[in-house]
Amino acid sequence: MLVCCGLVTLDVVQVVDELPGPDQKVTARSLTATFGGPAANAAATSTALGVPTRLVTAVGRGPLAEVVRRELAGCDVDLVDVAAGGDGQPAVSTVLVTRATGERAVVSTNASGFAGLASGGSLAGPVGDDLLDGVGPGDVLLLDGHLPGLALAVARRARDLGAAVVLDGGSWKPDAVEMIGLCDAVVLSADFRFPGAEGDDVLDAVFALGPEFVARTRGPRPVEVLDAGERYEVAAPVPARVVDTLGAGDVVHGAFAASVARGASWRRALERAVVVATASVEHPGARGWAEAGRRP
Repeated sequence: MLVCCGLVTLDVVQVVDELPGPDQKVTARSLTATFGGPAANAAATSTALGVPTRLVTAVGRGPLAEVVRRELAGCDVDLVDVAAGGDGQPAVSTVLVTRATGERAVVSTNASGFAGLASGGSLAGPVGDDLLDGVGPGDVLLLDGHLPGLALAVARRARDLGAAVVLDGGSWKPDAVEMIGLCDAVVLSADFRFPGAEGDDVLDAVFALGPEFVARTRGPRPVEVLDAGERYEVAAPVPARVVDTLGAGDVVHGAFAASVARGASWRRALERAVVVATASVEHPGARGWAEAGRRP
């Protein structure tokens, strides 16, 4: 089993020929509204690969929340909403995808509607073992660094239960040191910056906090790895075409954690993950590859 803990958003995605400049309007070629967010996209990736997956997150109430719930159910993600019954609403991301290159620009409210979860406040929904029911040795918890008040508590409990803990290190956050220290593996993005560390020192700095496996993706370039003290690279396949890079990093993390949950080694799981992520950029959105029936 895989449990993903972190952010879900409502993504409003528009494909444009070019990004608008100041005081400029452009006409979108297409529009979609569905869920997004690192943990949610990772969970959907895992279910598409056939691994039962639970998403522990904050959705809240209202019409936007209902869209998110319906879309998650359509992807067979087992949703646990710790904000059920509260007044919060899901975060909203506005995404502009440039048609010719697949590059995206994102504006998001993140988890601002759930300040208590972000700062360690009390939960409005189920707590404790209810969130990790059935989790034990061989299972995996994937964190995305958001909602740290929730994520840290869940990570500590997952370690007590013998599950592996993996972190999607998208960017440096105030709770990063504590969160990394609870992890067995960390997969960083190229945007991750460790205070005071540069270049290869970033891997060393993260490794020194406790994980046995640290990797850093770099777009189409090979993934850098520090695995139990051994350095190596994992090459990323070249996509046949780049349609949309939205959520490609989330796909890496979801596919990596799903493979680990199936018993793969860290290295084999990463090799598998970059193949799935390459397939993802050849289709629209973070889940277009799965909807098209592409199973790398």
